[in-house]
Amino acid sequence: MAARFQIVIDCADPRELVRFWATALAYEPEPPPEGFDGWNGFWRSIGVPEDELDSDSDLGDSLVDPAGSGPRIWFQKVPEAKSVKNRLHFDISASGGRGLPLATRKERVLAEVDRLKAEGATAVRVSEQEGLDHFAVAMQDPEGNEFDVN
Repeated sequence: MAARFQIVIDCADPRELVRFWATALAYEPEPPPEGFDGWNGFWRSIGVPEDELDSDSDLGDSLVDPAGSGPRIWFQKVPEAKSVKNRLHFDISASGGRGLPLATRKERVLAEVDRLKAEGATAVRVSEQEGLDHFAVAMQDPEGNEFDVN
């Protein structure tokens, strides 16, 4: 039996990354557990001190796949800033696959790049080479975490 797992991303502002990655991945903010109107109520019920709660928002700090098949993603607030390149990153498939002409795939990737830039991402590098049937764009989320759109 496969192990259940979640992806954890250390960050400074979980709310900003929940907003960004929900849009990027078509995920949804995870609703609070049954019986709670919001996450702060749940956290209080299990003993989390008031000074550790986010008073501005009850959005939560995790995302779930609305179809229920993808892993949960938790954005863990940490005090230290990101300092080196990620050893793990997301690849967002936007091209439609190799069954389509490279020009069509490139157009789709660039449209997704523009959409994500409007949400706060930064394009870092284009991966394209004459004679190679591949096109991708390396990007960073609002906190500098790397990901690719291909």
